[in-house]
Amino acid sequence: MKIVIIGGEAAGMSAAAKARRTDKGAEIIVFEQSEVVSFGACGLPYFIGDSFDEPAYMAERSVAQFRDSGIDLRIGHRVEQLDADRQQLLVTDLASGERFTQDYDSLMIATGASVVKPPIEGLALQGVHFLKTLDDGLTIKPQLQSAAIEDVVVIGAGYIGLEVVEALVHQGKRVRLIELSERVLTESFDTEISELIQQELVDKGVQLHLQEAVQSLSGEQGRVCSVQTDAGQYRADMVIVATGVRPNSDFVADTGIERLGNGAIIIDEQGRTSLRAVYAAGDCATVWHRVRREAVYLPLATTANKLGRMIGENLCGGARAFPGTLGSAGVKVLAVEAGRTGISEREAQGLGLDYKTVVIDDKNTTNYVPDQQSLRVKLVYDRVTKRLLGGQVAGGPGAVLRVDTLAAAIHAKMTTADLGMLDLVYAPPFARTWDAINVAGNVAK
Repeated sequence: MKIVIIGGEAAGMSAAAKARRTDKGAEIIVFEQSEVVSFGACGLPYFIGDSFDEPAYMAERSVAQFRDSGIDLRIGHRVEQLDADRQQLLVTDLASGERFTQDYDSLMIATGASVVKPPIEGLALQGVHFLKTLDDGLTIKPQLQSAAIEDVVVIGAGYIGLEVVEALVHQGKRVRLIELSERVLTESFDTEISELIQQELVDKGVQLHLQEAVQSLSGEQGRVCSVQTDAGQYRADMVIVATGVRPNSDFVADTGIERLGNGAIIIDEQGRTSLRAVYAAGDCATVWHRVRREAVYLPLATTANKLGRMIGENLCGGARAFPGTLGSAGVKVLAVEAGRTGISEREAQGLGLDYKTVVIDDKNTTNYVPDQQSLRVKLVYDRVTKRLLGGQVAGGPGAVLRVDTLAAAIHAKMTTADLGMLDLVYAPPFARTWDAINVAGNVAK
């Protein structure tokens, strides 16, 4: 059995490691075009924010460790073409420039995603950065140590943009956040949750600009100095662009492989693509959504690792099936935590579901515990059956981990009544006798 994996980050290396444990005799080859493998970009905002200094913390295992386990890991190699009929790849060794072909019995595509570069004039100026790779982090971090960098503009208010804002505030910078949509985290959270995050940003001194379009970046002597939008011009000693990612799948565009409009490779519940003996996972591929009942693009590290582990078995002849994602995700923005799982109200509307919602405001501890903080819980549920479809929680400590309870409830197809009587932990430092999750379930009628 000859297994070839394209891409050496979360999904790819999880698959390689599992395949190695599943079939001790298989030949496993991994091609990775960079010099870094098993890298978790989720840590980058915390790295540039000075939460830690050792970049190796963002990698699970080293190149040497993977090779020692019996995986033929070839860094600095880029796959140029896929011939699915011949089950063959065209590969370039980036160090020597040599091109060669590589055949396979089973193939996995785990090529990740690249940053979306918006059509803004001036992106090539010094001091303009994206934050996706280890090199990005290594470039930005020392620059932020300079006293000359005072005003930083962040473009894009998704997960990464907000985490970057928090990092910059902790670094003592004056921060301006510009977002084209009417609120932050539009794709993930409903208005009731976004407004809590927005208020926290304003309270902590972040200059928040919503429904504002960046038109160009201007510079002096080749370095960025200002940002021009459709509403004004703002000083900028540094600009960090966080406007999303796009799947790295262009090299298979001529194979006829099924993809979404954004290029994400469509896979089934076993991770298989529309091509024979070809699997895919991670930020380059779709994932089946347990509630939406359709393939969706959700580039999340947790899903990439789970699918990678499952596909590692299937590459060796297994038939494991993925039960589906709930899109569970969380973010911390200064003193506010926010998490979500299942579907939002906006998604329920788009799917044409007969649903209801409930929003409650509660507390994270009993009244006599110092530093008690607020929690807001929103539930989305079926109007007739009362089955839980989605949930969002925001507020002080403990908010995001309460989302895990909602994820388990949705996975188990529980109703709001079940949620209301669920036996959750009580102790004064952690919850009230009726946890906020119980209260939301009981209020939902």
